[in-house]
Amino acid sequence: MKQLLTQTRSFPPAARLLMVNQFAINLAFSMLMPYLAAHLAGDLALAAWAVGLVLGVRNLSQQGMFLIGGTLADRFGYKAPIMAGCLLRTVGFALLGWADGLPALLVASAATGLAGALFNPAVRAYLAAEAGPRRVAAFATFNVYYQAGMLLGPVVGLGLLAVDFRAVCTAAAVIFAGLTVLQARALPPRHAPTPEGGGSGAVGGPAAPAGTLSVWGQWRQVVSHRPFLLFAAAMTGSYVLTFQVYLVLPLAAQGALGEDGTKVTSGLFVLSAAVAVAGQLRLTGWATRRLTSHRALVAGCAATGAAYVPLAVTPVTSRAGMPVALLLSVAALAAAGALVYPFEMDTIVSLCGNRLVATHYGLYNTVTGLGITVGNLALGALWDAVGTSAPWLVWTVLAATGAGCAAALAALAHGGHLTPAGPAAAERPEGERSAA
Repeated sequence: MKQLLTQTRSFPPAARLLMVNQFAINLAFSMLMPYLAAHLAGDLALAAWAVGLVLGVRNLSQQGMFLIGGTLADRFGYKAPIMAGCLLRTVGFALLGWADGLPALLVASAATGLAGALFNPAVRAYLAAEAGPRRVAAFATFNVYYQAGMLLGPVVGLGLLAVDFRAVCTAAAVIFAGLTVLQARALPPRHAPTPEGGGSGAVGGPAAPAGTLSVWGQWRQVVSHRPFLLFAAAMTGSYVLTFQVYLVLPLAAQGALGEDGTKVTSGLFVLSAAVAVAGQLRLTGWATRRLTSHRALVAGCAATGAAYVPLAVTPVTSRAGMPVALLLSVAALAAAGALVYPFEMDTIVSLCGNRLVATHYGLYNTVTGLGITVGNLALGALWDAVGTSAPWLVWTVLAATGAGCAAALAALAHGGHLTPAGPAAAERPEGERSAA
């Protein structure tokens, strides 16, 4: 905790506010969302297809609108989308608690997803601009706050459920309302650098986020950026792997342990966040002292795949071995993700030359989100086909995916496709990486 506080204080006030902001965002989100499906199916007695529709609309509206959110942030500054997203979450979460009809629930779900698409790219672009050459350290610290919110949220939500689900939604909405007021009063305006590289987008600076580019011009510039698109494609597999804590790993726990699988699944979520909170700064500090950014990414993606090896060698029928294998795999996944995240975020800024950063983050999230969807469909089908007879095949495919991602990143780095472009190259020269 002392290291975290010292590290946090080393950043400018706006960066510190964004970190606390993200903790509160994730706290409110994770105190509500894990219990939403049970509320819809139980309290409101919705059919399974309707529950899936409500949850799917939230994910679709967020993933599908990330590019829009990033574009708005680059054109009009980072503060407005952050505030708009927090305000929209206030309305959406309040409506989720008090609505009982499917149309209103769909509107609420879409609002919560759109809110994330608005503030996520803007927050990351703002943090990157504030941190300057200390981006890796800033994103490492940011991820600690991010994961801490995910760790505490379900516990707080469970306590509020003792009252009822409306109490959970009301508390979450109040948190977002408070964040909206806090951003309005304490977060300074900040705009993106011009596409010509002029200006720094300084706090309170003139609103020239996209220069003379039209929206289509912004998008053409981003989608024609081949190294960035190759990097996003290479990283997509790692997102599929880390997302399996929500899909294949719970299925494995349920299949091997029956009703006890639910308890183990809850423990997996807690363990994942706890490992990230406890190990993030140490892992990033170690990596910045010993590895280049590219090697850290390769090592992290390889470790993400290797995390599935304990499951591949453990019989699915072993009631004693499966919980241990699941815990080992989730802990390894969390550590690998903590290693990758700050270097991943920094690489995106470097690749885009510190221009249209939020738009790049938006498209990146859309690409990886689509990859998660396709990957989940494929893995779900594979699990249905062989999950009970040959589960080792699923784990082997996942491990091979991690190895493939690592190999793709290594090839991109070797070919010079991950070399920083433009102003970012001067900001963070090789050999001058800040330790977290």
